Amino acid sequence: MSVWLPRTGETLIARAPITFATGAATRVKGMRWFRDTERNDIQSELAGWPEGPTYTARSTGDTAARNTVKGAAIAAGVAFMGLLSSQPGSVGPGKSDKGSDTSHDRPDEVEDFPVMWAAPGTVARTLPWQLDPSRNSEKQYRTHAVITDQRLVIVGFPYTKGNEGLIDDEVLWETPRSTIEGVELREFKIGNDAKIVFTDSSWCRVSSVARERLTRYLIEPLDFIPLGSLTPAQRDTAESFATAQAPDAQSPLVKRNPCGCFRVEVLAPTTIKASFGHSGLHTVMDADGTELKLTQYHSEDFLT
Repeated sequence: MSVWLPRTGETLIARAPITFATGAATRVKGMRWFRDTERNDIQSELAGWPEGPTYTARSTGDTAARNTVKGAAIAAGVAFMGLLSSQPGSVGPGKSDKGSDTSHDRPDEVEDFPVMWAAPGTVARTLPWQLDPSRNSEKQYRTHAVITDQRLVIVGFPYTKGNEGLIDDEVLWETPRSTIEGVELREFKIGNDAKIVFTDSSWCRVSSVARERLTRYLIEPLDFIPLGSLTPAQRDTAESFATAQAPDAQSPLVKRNPCGCFRVEVLAPTTIKASFGHSGLHTVMDADGTELKLTQYHSEDFLT
């Protein structure tokens, strides 16, 4: 196994699966486009990209017909679930807080679905074609984003079903963190998407089953507390937690939560999985260095 690791003096912070997003609204469902700032399709202009499909958004009439069928199916499903919930001992489905049926960006989520918005010579145009599900099947090849304190790196590796730990990384693309202007979470439909905006105004829309892990430290400041600045009790708890993880666990990353508790995170390259990235090895301790039980967490202590 050859897992990509940062150079000396660079801190590995997170790793998560990443692909270009896919349209979810009826008009653009299953589709995506690569656009310049005039909404022209630019996929044929992207250097080194193999040929891919050319999509056409569905017509208003087709969309209305699909919505009618979908509405009937939903109504039938609601009636069926109502019948189930009326039975003794039945439990209805839970509602997730993630995702929304309401779009707040109709031009780019309902009428069109660009996953790249880039003028010539901009950062987004350099992204690798392997991120495109239409050009690269996840059944054979996976792409991950690796976040460090200095860079955002995209790696890829062949995927073997049933062997989640088999990873042989190939660096596909990278950019300094200084080129990233910001990250916007996109909740429409499933809620796995994020828009990464670069300082040259180009952007991309990506999707990840581990979106929180992918975006957290591209959004939050990297204000990790040096271990030497912790109290002896806090440092002992943080280092003991790291030691209890995988043998290759790296030095713990410690952040102070708004409630005053401390989040301790540990990354271990051997825990990286093809489908989910690195495992979420973390705990919370109070100001006295006492590791908290889950029932003792404040709302600010939970990873969202």
